[in-house]
Amino acid sequence: MSIRTLLQRRAAIRSSLRHQLESRGFIEVDTPVVASELLPEIYIDPVTLTHQSKTKYLQTSPETQMKRLLAEDSGPIFQFAQCFRSDERGPLHDTEFTMLEWYEPGACLRSTAEIIESLLNKSLHTNGLERLTCRDAFIQHANIDPITASLNTLLQASVSHGARLPSSISTLPKEQQWSLVFEVLLSDVVSPQLGIAQPTMLEAWPASESAFAQLDPANQQLSLRFEVFVDGVELMNGWQEEICSATIRHRLQKTNIIRKSLEKPVLPLPNRLLSVHDNMPQGVGVALGFDRLVMLATKSKSIDTARYFNSDNV
Repeated sequence: MSIRTLLQRRAAIRSSLRHQLESRGFIEVDTPVVASELLPEIYIDPVTLTHQSKTKYLQTSPETQMKRLLAEDSGPIFQFAQCFRSDERGPLHDTEFTMLEWYEPGACLRSTAEIIESLLNKSLHTNGLERLTCRDAFIQHANIDPITASLNTLLQASVSHGARLPSSISTLPKEQQWSLVFEVLLSDVVSPQLGIAQPTMLEAWPASESAFAQLDPANQQLSLRFEVFVDGVELMNGWQEEICSATIRHRLQKTNIIRKSLEKPVLPLPNRLLSVHDNMPQGVGVALGFDRLVMLATKSKSIDTARYFNSDNV
């Protein structure tokens, strides 16, 4: 594919996504790439800068700043953001990449599924959207129920399916061992089977893997989190947003405890966001890997074939 053709394809997909969101009442926004705060995550390491003797971070996603806008009554918003993550490189990862992120106050997972189905239909010409629970997906592809499975059950499943566990796993706390084995089983065993006939929205995650999602009011063992897969590739993730600042602060503090146990730097809490977090409206947020979407649209196997620049040629 020529560079001109590739650029036209990226522009056409971006234009389609923008048009569909704007037609639903979303406003496109821009937020700072460099900030002093971010939302700490266990396995995502930010790129750190020193500016006027102060530590700053390149955004790993625009989530922190976009949620501050939501708390100020921005209404539904979206952004095509350049994001940065340290030491990430592979067919589906790079230290810099493009993410489409959107937030819709008042939305639920059902209405969000309708948007996702439409966006993928226009971008990839897919038909429909399978909505599948984590429990059903793991039972079908890994022969275990992740909602009730013990650590030993997960470890046995990882051995029987040949999943690749890091040698350092035994040094982690039991709770974190469980989460790590769950993630490895998901990435190595379950997700390659998802989104084959049509895109799959994997829902009802274990409560321990809730990230920033609300717990399901009908079943506190589950969280209102999801990921979307196409041809075995994780394309997007999101959740019904937890809006209680105390709950989010507790989860972030726990994240930093785990990061410290993994000998990773403890990251500052986003106190500006937390100070207004209770003002955030109920709703859903979604992050979509734009380079992966273009990769899938062009029937490629690497995001490097879906863009011109990458971390190896700049």
